[in-house]
Amino acid sequence: MKYIRTGVAALVASTCLAGSAFAQSSISDSSVCLITKDATNPFFVKMAEGAFQKAAELGVALYSYAGKFDGDHETQVAAIETCIAQGVDGILLVASDTKAITSSVQQARDAGLAVIALDTPLDPLDAADMTFATDNFQAGVLIGEWAAKTMGDTSDARIGLLNINISQPTVGVLRNQGFLTGFGVEIGDPSKWGDETDSRISGQELSNGNAEGGREGMENLLAIDPEINVVYTINEPAAAGAYEALRSVGRENDVLIVSVDGGCPGIEDVASGVIGATAQQYPLDMASLGVEAIAEYAASGELPAATEGKDFFDTGVGLVTDAPVDGLDQLSVEQGRELCWG
Repeated sequence: MKYIRTGVAALVASTCLAGSAFAQSSISDSSVCLITKDATNPFFVKMAEGAFQKAAELGVALYSYAGKFDGDHETQVAAIETCIAQGVDGILLVASDTKAITSSVQQARDAGLAVIALDTPLDPLDAADMTFATDNFQAGVLIGEWAAKTMGDTSDARIGLLNINISQPTVGVLRNQGFLTGFGVEIGDPSKWGDETDSRISGQELSNGNAEGGREGMENLLAIDPEINVVYTINEPAAAGAYEALRSVGRENDVLIVSVDGGCPGIEDVASGVIGATAQQYPLDMASLGVEAIAEYAASGELPAATEGKDFFDTGVGLVTDAPVDGLDQLSVEQGRELCWG
């Protein structure tokens, strides 16, 4: 059996589907579309790697698309329409807009495609047939508990939060609300951020999940409260940007920064002290298991089951820090390096 993997842009039919397109073909009867938020974030690069590896192993035709940037909802809609027209067996989707995409997802399901959300649950969760993801709320809890234990007395905490974007995708809400819960902050409506009343929260800003956004968001937070001493970030690129903003005002050594992802650059930032602790997730596993699930659906019509006690398939999370605290399961930087990506 032979497999052919083409390069970037092989499947781009028009500029509206630009951003990422890889193809892999085989004589297998089953086929899968992978649609990610963008094609450059190392998280999604590793996800595509895992998907292609598993597709080659199983003899599954895999087509991969991505938005031009994180938040590019229109391109993801166009990609779903293309996948329906291709007649694939299923779609693995990392949605940029978890609410707006659901009508397109329903069209795919009505056409007989299985749709599995990867990493980012849809809103509502059952808009997809299943979700394969890190327990993002638990990821947030872990870094919140670590920050609280590291501080000891949290009564003087002044918390700044750097979220992803204004649409409040579920992955960002879960991490944010998990962090606050782990830190000991009472949350309001768990389906959104920003309605908490705890006086320790100095402010919440957006980062778009990148370093430049993290820097600008941190600058905005410092304008609100120059004495912020705890910073939550949606991911490690945003954390790196936040650190640069803090360093520019000489505060890089007296602010705890916590994050989520576990990419190799992020683990190195933990090692160097840029990030105090990060919750590591495993995108290669998400995509690999997703391809397996679609292949099984194509063969038997059976959809994957959720992890026991949860309403999604939990692909795991680990707390990585160079400053361990008592009472938490933690991974060393060395262990994080062995498991990282990007």
